[in-house]
Amino acid sequence: MPYLLKTEPDKYSFDDLLRDKETVWDGIKNPQALITLRNMKRGEDCVIYHSNVGKAAVGLAKVVSVTASSEDPKIPIVRLKVGKRLKREKSLAEIREAAVFTRSIMFRQFRLSVVPLTDAQFDWLVHS
Repeated sequence: MPYLLKTEPDKYSFDDLLRDKETVWDGIKNPQALITLRNMKRGEDCVIYHSNVGKAAVGLAKVVSVTASSEDPKIPIVRLKVGKRLKREKSLAEIREAAVFTRSIMFRQFRLSVVPLTDAQFDWLVHS
């Protein structure tokens, strides 16, 4: 299953991930988002979305590993490796208008920082 991961670019941007090559995706507190992170599997695709500033899907990443934190097993440690920058960023307005996102949890629970995507939504973000 692919995912959309929201990040504030002034805190950690896709360019930061390009520089670092790999990172731990942390700082998530929402219980529903934590469940989604725990359910991630190695090799799954992620779309990196800049929230607050830019408000656009900008690049790709892959899940390298998901392990339980030794401090709190409910908080997963998700390692990501950088993928490619999208050929064309997809703005929030474009995503909202796309028929494939009509019933997306992204627009029902807007504050979620981790959103599961359907294959059709992932394909639209990457290839349209």
